Amino acid sequence: MKLIYPIALTKIKGIGPRTARSIIAHSDSLADFFSYSKKDLMQIPGVRESIADAIRNKTYLEACEKELAFIDKHRIKALWIEDKDYPDRLKQCDDAPLMLYYKGHAALNSTKVISIVGTRHATHYGQQLCEDFMQGLNENQDLLIVSGLAYGIDALAHRNALKKNLPTVAVLGHGLDRIYPASHRELASKMLEHGGLLTEFTSETIPERVNFPMRNRIIAGMADVTIVVEAAIKGGALITAEIANSYNRDVCAFPGSIYEKSSEGTNYLIKTNRAHMIRHVQDLEYLMNWEISKKNEANQQLALPFKLDKDQERLFNLIHATGQLELNQMIDQLQWPQSKLALVLLELEMQSLIHSLPGKVYKSHGQPLVATK
Repeated sequence: MKLIYPIALTKIKGIGPRTARSIIAHSDSLADFFSYSKKDLMQIPGVRESIADAIRNKTYLEACEKELAFIDKHRIKALWIEDKDYPDRLKQCDDAPLMLYYKGHAALNSTKVISIVGTRHATHYGQQLCEDFMQGLNENQDLLIVSGLAYGIDALAHRNALKKNLPTVAVLGHGLDRIYPASHRELASKMLEHGGLLTEFTSETIPERVNFPMRNRIIAGMADVTIVVEAAIKGGALITAEIANSYNRDVCAFPGSIYEKSSEGTNYLIKTNRAHMIRHVQDLEYLMNWEISKKNEANQQLALPFKLDKDQERLFNLIHATGQLELNQMIDQLQWPQSKLALVLLELEMQSLIHSLPGKVYKSHGQPLVATK
């Protein structure tokens, strides 16, 4: 398929993602669609007379040719929604952009994708949270960090990811012919070497206010989980969290002081069950049922013998021996009263050594322990 057809579809006023999907579903091909008569066009659900007229007038073709030249000159990847490199998670959202423009090297379909958002006015607390969280991530995993290149938490997420040698992608609210804010031009340049820049907007699109909620849906849609580090009660971070929830994606938030306006948003998300509370990477891995990093396993192995009593060690080693174990199997093998077993399981869960799965199954984290004397 010629690239000009999908670009043209995004250039016609009145055609949004949902109408475009209707057009795709009711057309033999995009090339055929642009040759339909006005009567045939208006048979397609969502195509009004004004849209049919715009399609037939073909006034958008000059802009499409110009965009093709820009893409070719700057070696930009134009990703149509049906392309294999288009973000799979985003593709599942019913308002996903038809076209994405990408410049960079990071894989947009990494095994684990984390979006990190927050206030533009990060406090020392938020800065420290962002740095500590990123330090806890394992750079050897197939992991991608996504944010929006804005002031505050967004930029901190990108910078700390680069320090950790983690690929990071910024989703922009404008075309790839500019960087906003301009002060982040150097950061964006570094990200092109170990990450990338992504947008649904064609060149010459300026960073207007209306673009940023659209940008936020991509940040939420292309990730497994959206983490709100620090946020006031109003702002883009809470919008992104709300969109992520609407996509049935996981949302996490760091708690903050009840006296700080910069934590009102995160505390609200937790209070209203719009976000899971997390404190560090281990909490995220527990909630997402992700394998804990080898670094953290090693740290646990050194520390745990001083924290666990013999019952806790025995139960942990039993679960770890098989990787996961059903509750009834534990009862059979340990011959403990259910009240005692429930208490020891809770103690191990509180230390993030095990976590529960559906069907009363428990899975272990960390390494098997040698009982202390």
